[in-house]
Amino acid sequence: MKAYSEEIYLSWLDELAQKDFVVIDNYLSEEIFANVFNFFQSKRDEDALAKAGIGSLGDHTIVEEIRGDYVYWIDKHKDQELVDLHTQMDDLVAKVNRYLFLSISDFEYHLAFYPKGTFYQKHLDQFKGRNNRQLSYVLYLNKDWKQGDGGELRIFGEAGNLDIAPKANRLVLFKSGVLEHEVLTTETGRMSLTGWMLNNPVGLGFL
Repeated sequence: MKAYSEEIYLSWLDELAQKDFVVIDNYLSEEIFANVFNFFQSKRDEDALAKAGIGSLGDHTIVEEIRGDYVYWIDKHKDQELVDLHTQMDDLVAKVNRYLFLSISDFEYHLAFYPKGTFYQKHLDQFKGRNNRQLSYVLYLNKDWKQGDGGELRIFGEAGNLDIAPKANRLVLFKSGVLEHEVLTTETGRMSLTGWMLNNPVGLGFL
């Protein structure tokens, strides 16, 4: 696991508290990033990513006009190849709870692949009538991303919009119920690990 000082965590989370989001470059160690990248590639080779939809459970539908990505939901117990990543995220959750006085009890994440020409329209990361998702995070896996490749994360704010490039090993952490955002059309395959920090353990939020 890549270790960070308390001062660094404080600076990140203070920025998150003030701006509703924070961008952290080179978040994972080279070894853990390579492991996540290789895991993503293996799941694509296995054709394990499925077409993503919108809504939750019984209200879940596939609408290509809104989002065009393919996802693989990570099982923290089964996908032991990512144990170091799970440990890193556990540490981040602990710091969030300590310094932001939240009560995050669990997190979930999936791999996301956007083929060329796909996007995800403007949205919030909370389902209607449910607030289980407190913080969202996106870790980008695009090693060779360059200007013009598209797939930026556009954040909508009172002071104007901000486009964040999906560069490899960049983590974006933001408030799920506050920050509207979209994924701009990608001109090449776009890879990420996307997840949420939750009030209730995975599964309980659906009850």
